[in-house]
Amino acid sequence: MAYAHYQKGESSIQQTEKELFHSITKSHELYHTLMLLLLELKSFGEKRIEFRKQKNRPSEEDLNPNTRFVDNAFLIQLADNTELIAYNQKNGNPWVDHPEVVKSIFEVVIESQMYADYMALETSDYEADNKFIAKLIEKVIAPYEGLYTKFEEESVYWNDEIEFIISMVVKTVKGFDPENGDAEKLLPEFKDEEDKDFVQNLMRKTLVNRKDHVELIRKFTKNWDFERVAFMDIVLMQIAITEITEFKNIPINVSLNEYIEIAKFYSTNKSGLFINGVLDKVVEHLIEEKVIAKPTKA
Repeated sequence: MAYAHYQKGESSIQQTEKELFHSITKSHELYHTLMLLLLELKSFGEKRIEFRKQKNRPSEEDLNPNTRFVDNAFLIQLADNTELIAYNQKNGNPWVDHPEVVKSIFEVVIESQMYADYMALETSDYEADNKFIAKLIEKVIAPYEGLYTKFEEESVYWNDEIEFIISMVVKTVKGFDPENGDAEKLLPEFKDEEDKDFVQNLMRKTLVNRKDHVELIRKFTKNWDFERVAFMDIVLMQIAITEITEFKNIPINVSLNEYIEIAKFYSTNKSGLFINGVLDKVVEHLIEEKVIAKPTKA
């Protein structure tokens, strides 16, 4: 959001703050939309099985189908998840008006080698079912261009967030525990009020201290043509410096690692290495100047 604030040039901090929280809400909506997509694929598979059984001359395969996918233990657990059910009841199913998209994604799934290998397994358990869904999202669903087209039509806020949100969905899937049953927790919009305050303060202090932080970045990029450095890299380093200098309870290495990871999603392929190199020098300087005095490691 700091990036958008600088690009617009006319927005006040208050306007940017409002936009920030709206974009977070839309990202949380995208997260649930992807979680619900998994259930839509399961439902589509079930309907497909029933349709084939009702054919005038069903084959042996139609009458005795392979139900491994629709009986996937993780998907069954997800279908009963109380938080996802509550979200669906409150906000409605975002896929109900897009059956053609669900169908096209389902066809991509069943045509994949990953799906064929999974369906051919002689036996399976919860761990295998869970790993299959996580990999399916990463390797088959996420690369499907039709999914991005649908999301672009739904919300302008989803375009830049989708890769990051997909990674959060995969993280959620991998973190499911069968012992938790329908009470498994999904990712909240904010962990708590303190988390929300952190986001707000981080943005405000980044914008307020922009001039000083940009000068600091310039100082340690003397061997680079500053004007040719990716603007997103500069913005990410500004935010990182704000977090390092303003939030005393966050170890320095935690902040550095976080922004290196963020750069992988929002900037260039080489940004992580570049940002790491510059911020290492910045941190060393700030420690020498006694601007910061906190643990370097968690």
